[in-house]
This record gives sequence, structure tokens and C-alpha cells, in this order.
Amino acid sequence: MLNLLNIVLMAQPQEGQNPFMSFLPLVLIVVVFYFFMIRPQMKRQKELKKFREELKKGDKVVTTGGIYGKIVELHETTIIMEVEGQARLKVDKVAVIKDMSDVAQK
Repeated sequence: MLNLLNIVLMAQPQEGQNPFMSFLPLVLIVVVFYFFMIRPQMKRQKELKKFREELKKGDKVVTTGGIYGKIVELHETTIIMEVEGQARLKVDKVAVIKDMSDVAQK
């Protein structure tokens, strides 16, 4: 990838060739990078934000730290989740990453 970028940047337009054509490969690299890297990441972030906004009492979730639990209270930026043994944890909504309602627990 680096060699390709060096070739593109060092390429000198030949006589009679449009100077913008020498930048075409660079533009194509940026477009491909956008559609294969940036756009999918933005889509995942949007879905995760929607998921966090739709959380409700009784949902089974997993946090970024790997803690499994069930939501018992919802607040604006935090949730209270009940984990095994009836222990309750206060967790920031940003730490919730998955809904485990449809996964069978062992």
C-alpha cells in the first residue's frame, strides 16, 4: 500500500496528459477507503446508539467489561443492572454493548 502511494505521489504527468489524471489513483484510494472502512464504522456506531436509546427495564445485556446482567432501573445516562446473586451494579449506558435476550444462557 505504501509503495503504491509513493508511486502515485511521485508520478509526473507526461506531456499532453491532463494533470488531474495523475491524481485519479489517489482519489480512488480515498473513495475505496471511505466505503470499506469509514462508512461501515459510522453505521455500526449509529446502530449502537439506537440500541442504547431503546434499552428498557428487563433487557438482558452485556457490558464492555464482560458483565452479564438484567436491567432493573434506567436513568438518563446510567442503568442499574442486576447480576447473578441479586447484586446490583450502576453502569454507564455507554458501557452496554449487547442485548442478550435472544441468546440462551448456560
